Amino acid sequence: MSVDMVFKIAAIGIIVAVLNQVLIRAGREEQAMMTALAGLIVVLLMMIQEISGLFDAVKTTFGI
Repeated sequence: MSVDMVFKIAAIGIIVAVLNQVLIRAGREEQAMMTALAGLIVVLLMMIQEISGLFDAVKTTFGI
């Protein structure tokens, strides 16, 4: 995982945390939960792409 990816994930986490707090304080707990889930899904999709790239690299290296 590159440093760039770590910063992207951290940025998403910060944005989601801020939005979550704003929505909770506004009495919108359901939207806060949806925001948290959306952030989690985005990070998971990013990680899946990274893992896919890793598998491609391994296949290329070993000629699979």
